[in-house]
Amino acid sequence: MSKLCAVFTATVLASGPGQAVAAVIDPGQMNVTVAAGEIVTPGSSVERHEDLGRAAHTNVHLFRPARARAGAVDVGNIFETPASLACLYGVAPHVAGCNPQSVTAVAKGGSRAIAVVDAYDYPTATGDLAAFSAQYGLPAVTPANFSVVYASGAQPAADPSGGWALEAALDIEMAHALAPGAKVILVEAASNGYGDLFAAEQVAAQLVSQAGGGEVSNSWSGGEFSGEMQVAPAFSGTNVVFFASAGDTAGTGVPSALPNVISVGGTTINRDASGNYVNQTTWASTGGGLSPFVSAPAFQRPVSAVVGNMRGTPDVALVANPASGVWMYDTTPYNGSVMNWVVVGGTSVASPAVAALVNDAGAFRASTAAQLRAMYANRTHALNFTDITSGSCPNAPSGAASVGYDLCTGMGTPVGRAGR
Repeated sequence: MSKLCAVFTATVLASGPGQAVAAVIDPGQMNVTVAAGEIVTPGSSVERHEDLGRAAHTNVHLFRPARARAGAVDVGNIFETPASLACLYGVAPHVAGCNPQSVTAVAKGGSRAIAVVDAYDYPTATGDLAAFSAQYGLPAVTPANFSVVYASGAQPAADPSGGWALEAALDIEMAHALAPGAKVILVEAASNGYGDLFAAEQVAAQLVSQAGGGEVSNSWSGGEFSGEMQVAPAFSGTNVVFFASAGDTAGTGVPSALPNVISVGGTTINRDASGNYVNQTTWASTGGGLSPFVSAPAFQRPVSAVVGNMRGTPDVALVANPASGVWMYDTTPYNGSVMNWVVVGGTSVASPAVAALVNDAGAFRASTAAQLRAMYANRTHALNFTDITSGSCPNAPSGAASVGYDLCTGMGTPVGRAGR
C-alpha cells in the first residue's frame, strides 16, 4: 500500500493551501469511542422517528484510528483495500493472510452494469473514483465504465453536510473495486424522500436492463412500516438483481426486507498484529431479524426452521464493522472540510461489494428471486459461502451466530465465483 492509502489524521484535512472552508454543522452526527479509535456516525446515517415510511438514511460510518500516522502504514491499524477484499472473497489469486499491506492483485472480472442509487448530488464523483482507481491499479475511469445519471432529469442539490456524498463515494468505489469490468452507474435521486428514491430505483433498473442485465445496489434504508409491500414493484426489472443494506442497528428495514431484494448484513474481519487474516465474525451492529410485515418468500423455505412464516434478513453478509473497515476517497466536503482518504464501515460497504461479487460471477440471473433461489440452494457448500459461526448478534434468538443460516449473517459471506 502506498502512503496515500495510509494518510488519515485525527484532524480532518483542509481543502488546500490558502483555501477557506466554511463550517457546516451536522446536528445528527454521533461519535462513539472504541478500543481501536473513534466511530463517527454522520447525521445522514441516523434514523429519525419522523422519517418512518417517508425517507431513508445512509448506513456509513467514519473510523478514526487511535494510532493513525500520516504517510505511513501503522501496524495495528490495518484496513481493507481492493486487493485485500479481492483476496479474501475469492476474486483475485489467493495469498496467505490476504494482508492489506502486501497484497496488490485486484479483481479483474465484471461486465455489463452495476447501478447504485443514492440521494442528492455527489459533485466530485468522477474525479474521486479516478483517484481511487489510480491508487489501487484499477481500470481508469472513462465514460464507458462510469456515468452519473440524474433520476429526475435535473441535477439534484447537494447534501450540505456531505453525508450522502460520503455514501455515494463508498458505493461507486466498492462496486468498481470488485467488478472493475462492469460499468458503474451512479443514479442520483432528487432527495432522500421515498418518492424520489423509488423513482430513481426504476431509472436504475431500466439502465441496467438496457446494458444487458446486472445489479442495482442500495446502501440506504429505513424502518419497516405498514403498507411497505406497495413499494415492492419499484424493485423489479428485466435481468436485474436488487441488493440493499440490512442496516446498522438491530432490526429489519426497507428495502432489505422486501421479498425481491437481497438483504446484505455485516461482518467483522479479524486480523493478527501483522495484518494477516484470522477469521470473520458477526458485526454486533448489523441489521437483521424477522420482518413484522413481509411473509417468508419461497426461496427461504430451506431455512423455515429459522424464519418461520416471516421474511428473515439478512440473506448474506460482508465486511461492515468500521473498526475493520475499508479505505475510500472523497473530496466533497463533509462538515465543511475535505477528508480525502478515510476509513469507513457500515453495511453500506457490504451491499455494493456483494453486488459486485455477484456481477463478477457472471450468472446474470433474470430476477432477484432467481438469484436468491440459486444462492439458498448452494448455501451449505463451503466453496460458495463461508458460514459465520461466531460473534454476538442481537437479531438472533440466542444472541449470537450459529452454524448454518442465522439472522446475524444469513448464509454467510460469498467466496469465489461458484454458487452465484
